[in-house]
Amino acid sequence: MARWRILAVVVALVAYAWASHLLMVHAPAKAWTVAALFGPLLAAMAVGGFKRRHGPTLFGCAALAIGLAAAVARGGVDVNRLYVLQHAGMHLALAAVFAVTLRPGSKPLITALGERVHEHFTPPMRAYTRWLTGAWVVYFIGMVVVSLAIYAFAPWSWWSLFSNVITPLAAIAFFVGETLLRQFRHPEFERVSLAGVVRAYKAQRS
Repeated sequence: MARWRILAVVVALVAYAWASHLLMVHAPAKAWTVAALFGPLLAAMAVGGFKRRHGPTLFGCAALAIGLAAAVARGGVDVNRLYVLQHAGMHLALAAVFAVTLRPGSKPLITALGERVHEHFTPPMRAYTRWLTGAWVVYFIGMVVVSLAIYAFAPWSWWSLFSNVITPLAAIAFFVGETLLRQFRHPEFERVSLAGVVRAYKAQRS
């Protein structure tokens, strides 16, 4: 991907994050706010369900969309709790996706990806990728704990800033920090592009 395209994507994501924060603070119950904050996730889930021809996913997306529309139209619903549940639910789902591969007899998710993108996969690399899979599980659960603590004990604007701005920055920081740690402690890992990782993940799911 060209650098200008990467920059454009970054600028668009930053603008969306900040706009989401402002909407969530100043107009959380407005219909356009709910659509802007829940719409992308529902659309992504619906597209994934359509590509896999997975009826339950499509039905669930439709049910969620109808439920959100009814809640906003009826009023009297604490929309803020819905945002918190969405944030927590996404991270718990990701934690479950990683954690289930750590069961005895299963292959850790990042180990499976590593075997697809690295030509030579040694036992130390296998051990590290297993540890990294567990580290991501801890990270996702930790984000849920911090999210609920901020929601319970801090102003709503703080939680909105955490959800919309700090959450993506924290994920980037974790990814970059892990990359630097891996290059320092395990130089045997060959450099792999992000596109290669995405292709490996798609192949792993198919």
